[in-house]
Amino acid sequence: MSESQQHLETLTEIRGLMEKSSRFISLSGLSGVFAGIFALVGAAFAFKILQADSFFYAEYAAAYSDQKTLMLLLLDSVAVLAASLAVAVILTTRQARRKGQIVWGNTAKRLLVNLLVPLAAGGIFCLALLYHGEIGLVPPAMLVFYGLSLFNGSKYTLHDIRYLGMSEILLGLVALFFIGYGLLFWALGFGVLHIVYGAAMYRKYERNG
Repeated sequence: MSESQQHLETLTEIRGLMEKSSRFISLSGLSGVFAGIFALVGAAFAFKILQADSFFYAEYAAAYSDQKTLMLLLLDSVAVLAASLAVAVILTTRQARRKGQIVWGNTAKRLLVNLLVPLAAGGIFCLALLYHGEIGLVPPAMLVFYGLSLFNGSKYTLHDIRYLGMSEILLGLVALFFIGYGLLFWALGFGVLHIVYGAAMYRKYERNG
């Protein structure tokens, strides 16, 4: 092996160590797949609550004006979120231990903060939309702010998550021009995109160890 090749290998090793110390690289692709499945199940349940022609704005407005229906939809969303977070914590913890990475280190904390700031802002924004009766804008806003959260957090984790974030943002912007079809776009963004992304990440980083 030539001296130049040795230097190149040394630089590669140093870069790998720096990458490992500055980024949380133990996110599980399978957790994305499960989150997508949970979201599709939740969307199917919401569709059943809203009934046949619920993709139309009038049906959305009527559904949200009913307190019982609103409560069921909120419980549905909370259940999807709780199940997704539980699976993500379990699988990511297992992945981190397998890679010898600290689960709750400074990198993970920076990642969490960068994810939560846009999510918190988006949550308050969506509550304001509900307060003012702008029901049809809530699903697109959720997708856009979620995408911004992923894009912002990508600085501290796998670069690939940036593409998922950009896809969510783009889908949310498109949904703004199809008010009343929010449940469909919600299922595509939080369901289908998560499954595709999670499967790709599992294949790229986890399947072959």
